[in-house]
Amino acid sequence: MRAFLRAPLSANPPMIAFRNFALRRGERLLLSQVDLALHAGWRVGVIGRNGAGKSSLFASILGQLEPDQGDIDLPGKVRIASVAQETPSLPDPAIDFVLSGDDLLYAVMQEEARAMAAEDWDGVAAAHQRLAELNGYDGTARAGKLLHGLGFPPETHGKPVSDFSGGWRVRLNLARALMMPSDLLLLDEPTNHLDLDAVLWLEQWLLKYPGTLLMISHDREFLDVLSTHTLHLHEGRAKLYTGDYTSFERQRSEHLRQQQIAHEKEQAERAHLQSFIDRFKAKASKARQAQSRMKRLAKLQGTEAVRAERAFRISFAEPAKLPHSLIRLNHVDAGYPAAPVGAPSGAMGIAAEAAPTGVAAPTVILRDVGFGLEAGDRIGLLGPNGAGKSTLVKTLVGELAPLAGERAAHPDLRIGYFAQHTVESLHEGQSPLWHLKQLAPDAGEQVLRNFLGRWNFVGDRAFESVDGFSGGERARLALALIAYREPNVLLLDEPTNHLDLDMREALAEALADFPGAIVLVSHDRHLIGLVCETFWRVADGHVEEFSGDLDEYAAWLRSRGNEPKKAAAAKPAPVAARPVAPPPRQDPSAARRLRQLEEKLEQVQAELSRVEAQLADPAIYGNDGGIELAQLGQRQAELAAEQARLEEAWLAAAESSSS
Repeated sequence: MRAFLRAPLSANPPMIAFRNFALRRGERLLLSQVDLALHAGWRVGVIGRNGAGKSSLFASILGQLEPDQGDIDLPGKVRIASVAQETPSLPDPAIDFVLSGDDLLYAVMQEEARAMAAEDWDGVAAAHQRLAELNGYDGTARAGKLLHGLGFPPETHGKPVSDFSGGWRVRLNLARALMMPSDLLLLDEPTNHLDLDAVLWLEQWLLKYPGTLLMISHDREFLDVLSTHTLHLHEGRAKLYTGDYTSFERQRSEHLRQQQIAHEKEQAERAHLQSFIDRFKAKASKARQAQSRMKRLAKLQGTEAVRAERAFRISFAEPAKLPHSLIRLNHVDAGYPAAPVGAPSGAMGIAAEAAPTGVAAPTVILRDVGFGLEAGDRIGLLGPNGAGKSTLVKTLVGELAPLAGERAAHPDLRIGYFAQHTVESLHEGQSPLWHLKQLAPDAGEQVLRNFLGRWNFVGDRAFESVDGFSGGERARLALALIAYREPNVLLLDEPTNHLDLDMREALAEALADFPGAIVLVSHDRHLIGLVCETFWRVADGHVEEFSGDLDEYAAWLRSRGNEPKKAAAAKPAPVAARPVAPPPRQDPSAARRLRQLEEKLEQVQAELSRVEAQLADPAIYGNDGGIELAQLGQRQAELAAEQARLEEAWLAAAESSSS
């Protein structure tokens, strides 16, 4: 994608300068004596443990938090873009919400629409001239590309913001920030709530961003791809390093070695890391994947001093029983069972990963799945957004029953399941110790506190309410509760959201030591590349082993994105999958009525796709396109209304025929 933001300010002077800067949150001093400058055009990875002050630093740059001491110097007319933390439940279409990120362009487009509605052609001409000055004729197309890159299928671009669930609203906020013309872009953990496909797309977009980028991230490969500099917040100080995250680790290790910090501890860590590497070498099962893993391991060598500095390690206990064959899916159709017609739909989940409601028959996401887990398996699930990775995991867990085929599980199977909603299931107002007591009411308090201490909930932290915990601390507690159950299978669906880099490294080592089976869905390529020995690709309704490594998967994904649009349109849409007709128990006239409605629905959907494709074409926004644009917009609204009417009619007909 070409960079479209208007040119940044001068490329040489500092974009941000901190002068004897200090920052507090309440009574706690987060940063002090910070003196450094960040220059225009730099891409700076901001790193540090949870609670080091990264998000507070961003709030201070945005003027939301006053420094306790010193100053932040910014150019007078700098344009700053950041991702909003909240998204109101708006009736606005998603694409309009994203477009409004460029408030000046959006205001001119609204003026144009009002002038066209009033047939004020002088006003239309003035708006066109203003659009030309803003280089804004392709604004809608750019907004559509941002939505598409972040995983929103074309048919969802016109959906109201209020229809989207929380994770998808986070993506909308990100798209809106990327749409905003800016000289300085602040991104706080932008890969959270993204899948691997969207992360890869976002990397390419940010590489072309012409301004200055500051990004808080715990994804080391994301930082390695993007960062030109690394700002490390540690023990109240901020130190700037040149280079990406791997370069930072090596520079910091050398600095620590020169100071002779914990030399004996470093030697012990060196032996531990070598053991870690040797285990991975011994377990390599495929040549290309083994080579990919060795590249990642090579990044860790020479970083022993930094790793020795890590405050804690975690572990998963050896299971009491570890049968060879654990779970098997035989010729399984996986998906969601029939939901009552007219059931409330709730917040919208874009992909078919969320069970559709208001559907009169089961919705099949994956067909004829043959998949088995044996002791020692390390499987990473890859696949486009919404293809069914979470559906497969839920079927393995037993949360979703197969729609066809068989799920066979060993009687001694014990699953540790981390879902994307697991962190939200923690009880507000309760402590880590309380949560653990629910699992082991007869265990002694000191035993439970010792266990929590191994997960870095030490001392009084075991008694603190989770209400005040960061997202990373909540995720760590959720993983601790899973580990306490001593599972022999770990099914982990995006377990690293909010985890800091130290915790991610600790999790990778713990998973390396785990003797049971692992199925991992993650956008963290470093973690999945280290932990997983085989990959399975979930795409187009099928699950099959993928023989390549993560780089080859990224290449496959790019080639898939270059397929003709008509091929993509022919694939079943992952959102609001078209209802499946009920079993043939209805009378012939009812069946005929359903077929007629289906045919009309297909015709309307096809025409709506054509209209949306025309609206996404920048050529339509040329000087002579005003009247045609208005006609297309009106036709799009008419078709969307007709589609909704036909879907309601189909559901009503399906309900009456099955009653």
